[in-house]
Amino acid sequence: MAFIRHEIMIDASPEHIWDVLRDVGAVHERLLPGRVTGTRLEGDQRFLTFPDGHVIRELIVAIDDDARRLAYSVVEGARPPTEHHHASFEVRAEGDRAGRLIWTTDVLPHALAAEIRIRVERGAVEMKQAIEAAARG
Repeated sequence: MAFIRHEIMIDASPEHIWDVLRDVGAVHERLLPGRVTGTRLEGDQRFLTFPDGHVIRELIVAIDDDARRLAYSVVEGARPPTEHHHASFEVRAEGDRAGRLIWTTDVLPHALAAEIRIRVERGAVEMKQAIEAAARG
């Protein structure tokens, strides 16, 4: 199984970063506005709609406020299709006014690792921009 780990510093309080990440029903508004156009929750399932109308179904595995960790799995709609996709976000304090976002992903088949890594890196930059913009008010 391919393992991808990406870390990015965000110029916002760790509490603010976590508040955005744990708001699993507002991805389109708070975390990836423009990249995701709609978010719908049904129990532990989250449906993300993209600008082209494509929908991904995810399972929210865990939201741990004490550890500031969110785990999820893509179960349907991945492009390209995956055999397995599990990921998590963690927020670690870097002082009072900054945080480190750690995004880890396990994916099969192995051949998708390079493409998924690029998406994770780009997505982390977009998340950073949205979170910092909101923190500045």
